[in-house]
Amino acid sequence: MVPARYNTIVERKKVSSLKIGFFDSGLGGITVLSEALRRLPNENFVYMADTLHVPYGTKTPQEVLGYVKASVQTILKEDIKALVIACNTATSIAVAELRKEYKFPIIGMEPAVKPAVEMNRANGKRVLVLATPLTLKQSGYAALVSRVDDHGSVDSLPLPELVQYCEQLNFDRTELFNYFNHKLSSFNLDIYGTVVLGCTHYPFYKEILRELLPSHIQLIDGSHGTVKRLKQVLSERNLLASPVKVGQPQDGHVTFLCTSQDESYVHKMERALEIYAEHEKIYF
Repeated sequence: MVPARYNTIVERKKVSSLKIGFFDSGLGGITVLSEALRRLPNENFVYMADTLHVPYGTKTPQEVLGYVKASVQTILKEDIKALVIACNTATSIAVAELRKEYKFPIIGMEPAVKPAVEMNRANGKRVLVLATPLTLKQSGYAALVSRVDDHGSVDSLPLPELVQYCEQLNFDRTELFNYFNHKLSSFNLDIYGTVVLGCTHYPFYKEILRELLPSHIQLIDGSHGTVKRLKQVLSERNLLASPVKVGQPQDGHVTFLCTSQDESYVHKMERALEIYAEHEKIYF
C-alpha cells in the first residue's frame, strides 16, 4: 500500500510516467545515473547539472545550499517521483533541508568509507578517501569516519582539480598520470588496501587509477549502494515502474537539463554517459 503522503503524486499521474530525478553540480552524477540505468531499466530519468556554479567543492556551504534548492525547484517541473542527489558535497550540505521541505523520497550520497573499512578489517590495510575539499571539511564526513573507523585507518586527500578535468572530458593519459603521481607522491601506497572515490566525478578515472595504483588496492565508490537504496525505497512505496511486456519498447529514457540552458553542455552530458558506459562495459 502506498503511504498517504505519496497519494497525491501517484494519483496525478501513473507511476510509470513519473521520472526519477538526478542532480549534480555537473557531469559527476552521470556515474550514478549509469548504474541506475543498468539496475532500473524500466524507469525514465531526468538529470540536471548546475552548470552555472560547478564545481561545488570549492564553494561555501551556504552557497551550495542555495544552488541546490534553486535547482530542485526546476527539477520539480519534470514530474518526478524521487530525487537522487548524485553529489557527495551537495548531499552533505543540503539533503537534510530538502527532506524537511519535500514529501517524495530523496536519496543522498556519502563516501563509501564504511564498506572500505570493512573490506580491510582482516588485512590491516588503511583506507584512502579521495574527495573534494568541501566534502572533507563537512562535519558529516568527520562524523561518518568517527562512526565506522574504530582503528584510525582512514586518511583523506582532496582532489579539487579532478572535477575540472572531468568537466572538460579530459582523459589525456599522460596529463592524468602526472597529476595523480604528484598528488599521491607523499603516500606509501603499500599500506593501503582500498581507495574510496568520494566524489561522483572521480569514477570517470577508475581505469587510469587501476593502472597507476598497486594491484592489491581496491577501488570503490558510492554508486552501487546509492542505486540499491533508491530501488529499495521505490519498491517500499510501490513507486517502481512495471516491467515492460515482451515486444514493447523498453524505457530508460533520460532527459538532460542544465542551469545555464547551454545546448552544448547537454550534448556533453550525453557524451559523458556514453564514455562512462564504455568504461564500465555497460550497454543500454
